[in-house]
This record gives sequence, C-alpha cells and structure tokens, in this order.
Amino acid sequence: MSEPSWNFSHFIAQMDTVGLCVFTALAAMSFLSWYLIASKLWGCVALRARNKAFLASFRHAHRPADAERLWMRVRADNPFARLLGEGLGACRSLREAKRESGGQENEAGFEMASPDDYVSAALAHGVASEAHRLENGLTALASIASSAPFVGLFGTVWGIFHALRGIALSTQASLDKVAGPVGEALIMTACGLFVAIPAVLAHNAFVRMNRNLCGELERHAHAVFGLLGLGQAADGARVAEPADAAAKAEGAR
Repeated sequence: MSEPSWNFSHFIAQMDTVGLCVFTALAAMSFLSWYLIASKLWGCVALRARNKAFLASFRHAHRPADAERLWMRVRADNPFARLLGEGLGACRSLREAKRESGGQENEAGFEMASPDDYVSAALAHGVASEAHRLENGLTALASIASSAPFVGLFGTVWGIFHALRGIALSTQASLDKVAGPVGEALIMTACGLFVAIPAVLAHNAFVRMNRNLCGELERHAHAVFGLLGLGQAADGARVAEPADAAAKAEGAR
C-alpha cells in the first residue's frame, strides 16, 4: 500500500474556498512586496547617482548667480536640485515683493518679515516635502510586514479546522491521518513568514536610507542658505561682495 503524498501540490488540492482566498491574498502581498522592494531599490541607486552628479556641480557655485545658472542648466530630477529651486524661488519672490512695495509697509501696516527667515522657511518646507516624497511605498511595506503573519496564521487555523472536520467525518482516525493534513495546514504559517520577513527587513533598510538622505538634505539646505543669503560659497569659502572687495582694495592702497 503506497503512502499518501504530503506535499505542497497536495496541500493546494485539498484547500477549500477560504483557504484558497487566504493563499491568494498572501501571494498578492508577496508580489506587491517584492515589486516595491525592487522598484525602490532601483530608484535609490539611480537617485544616488543623480545626487552625486548634482552636488559635484553645486560645489563649484561661488555666488547666487552661479546657483541660478546651475538651476537653469540641470533637471529637477533629484531632491538636492529641487531644494535649490525652493531657495531660488524664495529669493525671486522676495525681489518681486521688494520691487512692488518699494520698501514701504504693507497694507496691514507691518514691515515684511526678515528675508533670511523667509528663505529658511522655504528651505525647511522643501526638506519636509522631500522627506514625504521618500516615504512613498513604505506604508505598504510596513502593512504587509505586520499583517502577513496573521493572515498566514488564520489560514493555518482554518486549515486545521478543515482537516479535523474531514477526519471526524471519515471512518478512520489514526495519527497518520491527523498529522498529514495538520502539517500541510502549517504551511500557511510558513507562507505568512515568507511574505513578512523580506518586507520588514526591506522597510527597515529603506527607513534608514531615507533618514540618512534627510540628514544630507538638511546639510544641503544650510549650504544653499549660506550661498543665497550670506554669500557663503558652497565649498565653505566666504565670497566677498563687490563693495567689500572695493573696500579691501582701497585699504590696500
């Protein structure tokens, strides 16, 4: 007498409608998880290359006019370039407001806020927007990582119930008749862990990468503010304004 075939295909064949729905849900969660992992990993590699190229060009900006020319030349395809665009946009808004007001008080009778505060707020908004953009897909990964084990556990409980009910209705009830269906039902738990473990590992890795990138964006925001608001070159050197240069030349005489 041949032994019963206890394998994955036999497990699928013995599933009822509820078990098939649970298994299909786990398969869909696994597909979505690996799609998000692959797409975000590819996006991170491409983004790192674009960031490196832009920062290499930004280090050669010594004056706000250099930053303006750089912004006009490059594409806004990385967070560092978009952050520079936020700073330049704030500076343009300040120039237009100053030109329209002619240095006078506004309609409410108050003077305009400090230009430095306005540029700083625009850069802070840019950093927050980029942080929000980097979080795309992480919520889905976290949801899959937290829910997949419980979905698999539900499938296991339902499979064991289904197997025990079939054994109770049969005329034979022995250990080999119980161990096979119950062992096959435990595959659902393994499937849930197979879906959850890569998702949670990838989620933690991407969160760490985003945290590091946000720290770099904060430092870049300080560099942009120093260049646009203080005349501090991107490489850290203090750029002398034309008036300062003329004063130094006069003092040298």
